[in-house]
Amino acid sequence: MTNMAAGFGVNTYSYIFSGSAADTVARLADQGYGGVELMFFPGHLWPAELDATSLRDLRNLCEARLRLVSVNMPNVDMNLAAAAEEMRAYTIDLLVQFVRCAGELGAGGIIVGPGKPNPLFPMPRDRMISHFYRALDTLAPLARQVGTKLLIENMPFAFLPDAESLMNVVDGYGDDSIRVIYDVANAHFIGEAPADGLRTVRDRLGLVHFSDTTRQSYKHDPLGCGDVPLAGLASVMKEIGHTELPMLEVISLNADADIADSCKCLQQAEFGSNAG
Repeated sequence: MTNMAAGFGVNTYSYIFSGSAADTVARLADQGYGGVELMFFPGHLWPAELDATSLRDLRNLCEARLRLVSVNMPNVDMNLAAAAEEMRAYTIDLLVQFVRCAGELGAGGIIVGPGKPNPLFPMPRDRMISHFYRALDTLAPLARQVGTKLLIENMPFAFLPDAESLMNVVDGYGDDSIRVIYDVANAHFIGEAPADGLRTVRDRLGLVHFSDTTRQSYKHDPLGCGDVPLAGLASVMKEIGHTELPMLEVISLNADADIADSCKCLQQAEFGSNAG
C-alpha cells in the first residue's frame, strides 16, 4: 500500500469529526500518502482555535511528514455571491482568516467556491459576478502576499458549475495568479464530461479532486460506488501537462479503507505513475 499511496493526496473531509488536523496528518503519513488537503472545520482546523505555536507545529509536521498541497473549507456554509451584504462580508472575513492561515501553514493553495445562487429565483448573473469579483479584490492580493494561491472550484451548487463558465469568469477578472481546482465528481454530476472539462481549464489548472457520484444523487463516495468515468483521464492529465498529485476527496465513515480502495481504482485507471 505504501508505495502506491505515495502517488496520491488525501483530503481530510472524512476525518473532520474524528480528530485534529495534526492527528490526521500523522495518520495519513503513516499510511504512506504523498500529500494532504486539510479541511477548515471547527475542532479539526479552525483559525480562531489556533495560536501561533499550534500553527507552527502543524506546519513543521507537514513539512516533515506529509506535504500540505492545499486547504479547503465547507463552502456550503458560506456565500461570496449572497444577496445580503452582511453574508458576503461575513464570508470574506472568514476567507481572509483562512487565506492567512494557509500562508502560515505553507499550503500550496486554498480552495474557494465562487458563490451560490438562490435555486428558485437567482440574482442576475452579472450581479453575482460583480460580488465574486469584489471578493477577489480582497482575497487575490492577500493570497499573493502570504505566499499561497486561490483555487476556484467547479461546484454544482455554485453559480459557475461548469468548466467553460468558470474559466470565462475567472479569465474575465484578469489575474493570472488565480488558479482552478477541477472536481471530476462535480463535473460528472452536472452532465459534464470530465475529460472535456479538464481540457477547458488546462491553462489555470492547479489541482484535481477525485471521488464518485451518480448523476441522480450528488455524492463524494469512494471510487467504484458511482459511475464517474475514470478511463482515459490519466492520459488527458498527461496531455495537458498536469503533474500535481490526484487528490482524493472521498467522504466515508470507513475512510482509511475506502480511500485506500479508491487509490487502487485510480491506479487501475493508470493514475499515480508520476509519484515522487
